[in-house]
Amino acid sequence: MSIAVSANNKSFIKNRFKGLDLRSLHAIVFSARKGLKTKIFYDFAEAIKMPEKSLANIINLSARTISNYKEQQKALEPVHAEHLLKLISLYEKGEEIFGNIDEFNYWMKKPFWNSQETPIDWVITPGGVDLLMEELDKLAQGYPV
Repeated sequence: MSIAVSANNKSFIKNRFKGLDLRSLHAIVFSARKGLKTKIFYDFAEAIKMPEKSLANIINLSARTISNYKEQQKALEPVHAEHLLKLISLYEKGEEIFGNIDEFNYWMKKPFWNSQETPIDWVITPGGVDLLMEELDKLAQGYPV
């Protein structure tokens, strides 16, 4: 069984974050080095229906630190910005493949075949996000994951 890529060109994530250049790893790193406003963090948490505290933990920050950055109008540090941008790219692709965020969130919490690990367990590192992008590419091509 393969998962068909959605023909819906009205991707919620893609439209919401269209100002971000997520076309390549180079573009993501370049954008992260320039700095990323905390508003993007909060907008993304809302868009993917994830509590801010959970998203902050994923990118290895505390919710209080994010809040302080927002109050001080301070940009996210490049390492955290890169991780967040990779997550946005992952969710954009996930929404495209699964048709909507709810279905993608369901897949993210479903254990891998013959394992107790779930995809959401992998997103705590940028490399884990990269591996999930590869898994989504396989799904889009019809390979079982």
